[in-house]
Amino acid sequence: MTGGPALSVDSTARAQAAALRAKEISARELLELHLHRIAERNPQLNAVVSLDPERARATAAAADEALAAGTDPGPLHGLPFAFKDTHDAAGWRTTYGSPLFAEHVPETDELVVERIRRAGAVPIGKTNVPEFAAGSHTFNPVFGTTLNPHDPSRSAGGSSGGAACALAAGMVPLAEGSDMGGSLRNPASFCGVVGLRPSWGRVPEWPQANMWETTSTGGPMARTVGDLALLLSVLAGPDPRAPHALGDPGATFAPPLEPAPPAGLRVALSPDLGGAFAVDPEVGAVVEAAGRALAGAGASVGSAVPDLTGADECFRTLRAWHFQARFGDLLAEHPEQFKASLAANIRAGETLTGPDIALAYRRRSALAQRMREFFAEHDVLVLPVSQVPPFPADQEFPTAIDGRPMESYLDWMRSAYLITVTGCPAISVPFGTTPDGLPVGIQIVARHGADRRLLEVAAAVEQYSNHCQ
Repeated sequence: MTGGPALSVDSTARAQAAALRAKEISARELLELHLHRIAERNPQLNAVVSLDPERARATAAAADEALAAGTDPGPLHGLPFAFKDTHDAAGWRTTYGSPLFAEHVPETDELVVERIRRAGAVPIGKTNVPEFAAGSHTFNPVFGTTLNPHDPSRSAGGSSGGAACALAAGMVPLAEGSDMGGSLRNPASFCGVVGLRPSWGRVPEWPQANMWETTSTGGPMARTVGDLALLLSVLAGPDPRAPHALGDPGATFAPPLEPAPPAGLRVALSPDLGGAFAVDPEVGAVVEAAGRALAGAGASVGSAVPDLTGADECFRTLRAWHFQARFGDLLAEHPEQFKASLAANIRAGETLTGPDIALAYRRRSALAQRMREFFAEHDVLVLPVSQVPPFPADQEFPTAIDGRPMESYLDWMRSAYLITVTGCPAISVPFGTTPDGLPVGIQIVARHGADRRLLEVAAAVEQYSNHCQ
């Protein structure tokens, strides 16, 4: 290392990237710092899988040589990176958390991987996931369970649980994931980092079995909102292979964020969306504290909630339809190789009819219109990310919340998936902790397309939070 003695794996990604471009530290040196942290923490936490240090060292060396030769570095030049294990990376073992694909090595990159590589990142491995990314608790029969870095007896969330854990533990400076029912937002809340489910179309995906799939999207995770914007600048933007992609270039998100002044901000705040779901009192208390902080800073905070009638049925129908279409044949061939909750979700799609799907889309269209009307009167909606704090890692999912039973592995995620079907961008920002120190994030939602504005609000909220470090 030739300078920057204060730089560490816990420095912001922007600081690490700037030091690399200024040649204050080499990509090889930065990689070794991260590999040392991985060696310290990953054996216990199990966040990074399929680690390949020698391949990473060769890539880092090539990055240093390119910079020395005067090549214009990409925005992620030299930053160590681990891809979510449901995202194909050419030549890299990608298991989807399933024993059926335990030795699978793709030949091509998914678009999200392609963009991160092109931006100059140094791949080091993959991040752990639940089986086929189903469920907000990261465990699978291939690699086992990912544990929470703040309390290893607790869940790291999911499905991007390995990504969130690796970030929080300083194993990587940035991470990517995907979100259908909360898979970026939930693990961010559980691990005390930032996770964004962007507006539908903001981060295009390719290839896809269903090119018109509208419930799942890729997105960024980071330790700060500013770092998250950096990664979003790489992930976002149109691609001719994704016809539904929004047209704004990713560079929109590259400049440093200016936090939106809370004064005058119109905030709708609700710990339970007007009784739409049960919430643990410790989580509700953090949401209420966020409301008080924003009001104290000059925001106009009220208790209005959007009309989400039909959102629950809409999400469950579309999820079951998607899962059956994607995994139905595989389940029929290998019924013993699927966890019971996932198999049940796939089979729920077998009895759906054309009118069922049509009704789900009518409901979703109505939801979109009602959200447009809601955000004409409010700038952001603030609610819980997850209805519970991180739960014990030996549970598959919480079975009750504040005395209300949860009947399936989906029930406890309503606070996230009710937002999914609106198509609106939603970000998880660490805001406080439970009395025993477990991280709790708040979820901030804005109108569709207003991702940059949402990040500016989140950056302001971040300044008032009791950050989980």
